[in-house]
Amino acid sequence: MDIVITENIDGCAIKSLENRYKVLRDETLWKDSKSLSKRLSDAKAVIVRNQTRVDSQLLKSASSLLIIGRAGVGYDNIDVDAASKSGIVVSYTPNENSISTAEHAFALILGLYRKVPAGHFSTINGEWDRYSFVGHELFGKTLGILGLGRVGARVAVRARAFGMKVIAYDRFLSRHEYPVTETATELRDLKDVLTEADIVSCHLPLKDDTGGLIDYSKLKLMKKSAIIVNTSRGEVIVESDLIRALKEGVIAGAGLDVREKEPPVESELNHMGNVVLTPHVAGLTVEAQEKVVETVANDVDRVLQGLAALNYVNFPLPRVGAIRDDK
Repeated sequence: MDIVITENIDGCAIKSLENRYKVLRDETLWKDSKSLSKRLSDAKAVIVRNQTRVDSQLLKSASSLLIIGRAGVGYDNIDVDAASKSGIVVSYTPNENSISTAEHAFALILGLYRKVPAGHFSTINGEWDRYSFVGHELFGKTLGILGLGRVGARVAVRARAFGMKVIAYDRFLSRHEYPVTETATELRDLKDVLTEADIVSCHLPLKDDTGGLIDYSKLKLMKKSAIIVNTSRGEVIVESDLIRALKEGVIAGAGLDVREKEPPVESELNHMGNVVLTPHVAGLTVEAQEKVVETVANDVDRVLQGLAALNYVNFPLPRVGAIRDDK
C-alpha cells in the first residue's frame, strides 16, 4: 500500500490520490493499534487527523514510510522527534482552518453571552420565557486572547468589528510585530490578561509550558462575570479546576470545543447551564476541510514524487540515510 488514511478524511484531493496510488482508507483504523501497525508496515505515506497516535513504537513498524500528513494545524499526536530520527517528513496544514476556528470561537462566545442554546431548548419546549435569557453585548467588552497566532490574530480582527477592546498574551511576540500592530492588540502578561478580560479565548498549542496552564489559581484571577472559551487544545485548561470554578461562581461561564480527553467521559460540564460544548468541530467546515485535504494531499503527492513538501514541520524531503530504530 502506498498511502494509508486512518481517519475520516475525504474530498476531491483524496480521490485524485486514489487515481494515482494504492490507497487504503479506513476511518476506524486509528482505534486499533495492531491493525494500524500492520497496515503501515509497507506504506510510503500515512494521512491522519488528531485521533491517530503516531508514536515511536508505531514508527518502528513503518520501515518504508516517507511522510506523515497531518490534516490539521496541531501535530501533538505525532512524535516529531521520532519521525525525524527515522528520516520521515512531517507535513501539516497550518493556515487552512484558521478562519473557521476563529469564527467558531465567536459562536461559543455569542452562544454564552446571548444564552442561545438554553433559549433554543426553552422555545422548542413550548415556552416563551424572554426574561430568563437576557444576555450581554460584546460592544465595549475586553477580549483577552491567549496566543496571538494564526487563529488568535483572526479572532482579534473580528473582535474589532464587534467594537471590543483586545488584549493578548503571547510570549513569542513583541509589540512591533505584524499580528500585534495590524490587529491593534495590546500585549500584556498572562496575569493582566486574565484579570482585565471580560472574555478569555484560548488559542495556544499544546506544549510542555501550556499543558495545564489555566488551573484554578489562574481562573481565580478572572472577573466573576467573565467567561472563557477554548478552541485550541483541551489540555490547556485543567478541566477539574474549571468545573470547580464554575460551581463556585469564580467565573460566569465556559465554551469548550476541545477537552482534556477526547471523546470525553461523563462530566459535570454536561449538566451546567452556563457551559456550551461542541465536539472538536471548530475547524470542521466544508470550506476549511476542502482546503485542509487539498493541502495535505498535495504534500503527500509531492514527497512520493520525490519533490519537497511545502508545509513541513521538520524537513521538506525524506532523509533516506537516517537510521531506523528497527534496522
